[in-house]
Amino acid sequence: MQQKVFIKTFGCQMNVYDSNRIIDSVEKIGYLKTEKYEEANCYILNTCHIRDKAKEKVYHEIGRVKKIFRKKKKPIIIVAGCVAQAENKEMLKREPFIDIIMGPQSYHKINDTILNHIKSKKRQEETEFDTIEKFNYLNKIRNKDSNVSSFLTIQEGCDKFCSFCVVPYTRGPEYSRPFDQIINDAKNLIKNGTKEIILIGQNVNAYKFEKNNDIYRLSNLILELENFSEIKRIRYTTSHPKDMTEDLIECYKISKKLMPLLHLPVQSGSNKILNLMNRKHNIEEYLLIYEKLKKINKNIQFSSDFIIGYPGESNQDFNDTLNLINKINFINSYSFIYSPRPGTTASNLEIVKKLEAEKRLNIIQNQLFENQISRNKSLEGKIVEVLVENKMKDKIKLFGRTEHMVSVIFNGSAANIGKIVKVKINSSNQNSLFGKIVEIQNKKVA
Repeated sequence: MQQKVFIKTFGCQMNVYDSNRIIDSVEKIGYLKTEKYEEANCYILNTCHIRDKAKEKVYHEIGRVKKIFRKKKKPIIIVAGCVAQAENKEMLKREPFIDIIMGPQSYHKINDTILNHIKSKKRQEETEFDTIEKFNYLNKIRNKDSNVSSFLTIQEGCDKFCSFCVVPYTRGPEYSRPFDQIINDAKNLIKNGTKEIILIGQNVNAYKFEKNNDIYRLSNLILELENFSEIKRIRYTTSHPKDMTEDLIECYKISKKLMPLLHLPVQSGSNKILNLMNRKHNIEEYLLIYEKLKKINKNIQFSSDFIIGYPGESNQDFNDTLNLINKINFINSYSFIYSPRPGTTASNLEIVKKLEAEKRLNIIQNQLFENQISRNKSLEGKIVEVLVENKMKDKIKLFGRTEHMVSVIFNGSAANIGKIVKVKINSSNQNSLFGKIVEIQNKKVA
């Protein structure tokens, strides 16, 4: 009888990529993906440790799974990802329902681990950092992602050690995949029908691979992908200001397929707070990047991340952040109240009072949302180019995104999926544009 695997993914784009590759792997031992969790023989939670209460969300989800399978045969329960890496021994001790704990650098062992568990019935933990072996293994398994827009991991881990962040402890040191390996992965995605590739990494613009005395950087990957006629758009995320090199900035001048949106987390508008965060950049350097890019490409827009209420944040520090937001007019951003992560430097610091932090977050988000609404409103009555990704759940409307990653919903035929179409925008809200196709730019996509 065919075995079925259900996987629930939390958090970042890298986890989405990892989940897809896990599915590609377990197919080799007879597990096919199911969207119906209640019929799963193997139930995987791919977790994220970045946001608040990540660990408790996992336990809550496991509690839900227990209820689902109360009167059914229990599936193999696997907790994977960054929470598994950070909380491995505690999770096995606290929750007997868990069968396997697997860190994000051990996915190449998932098939053997499942088979060993079936044979021995013993609970297992795989949390060693073995990034090179993982990608060498996954490189031998065809990437079956067939989305119009697909993620492609090029780099993992972090050497920055920001005071608030757990990534160096859950993903390990920075590692860049071999250049040829990435291009081969991209070729597979193209065969599957991908038209947009989003290069991802914890510090994606820190990508650096050396071979035969040659150094390959993110800019080299972008310009190599540019040569594939099937690829219509290229993006990358998430970047660090310290790694915005001149060759990468130049790509926004010479590349025709690199989209004019840069997600460049700043975290705070205050140099004092950036220093406390150990961010390794200051606001003057951030603004210099902004000015250089605006000078060579007026169409470029910025999005960012902000941590509000970081330990030591004064009213002046907060106002510095608000001033930066007004100066750059970020097109879209993520903002959160600081929450301590065990094991990080900042976890021992005195935090800003909750009510004050919530007040500041509300002000910041109102400003960010106002900018977003205003930007979308300015597009009403105009024609934008949209890469069509799929049909909406109603099976009538189409969904796609603009060059600046804004969601667009409009009527159209499924034949338009995978094409770039021109859409006249009739209305908008904070998150989306709504319109009508006026002309198909690419009647036939290779």
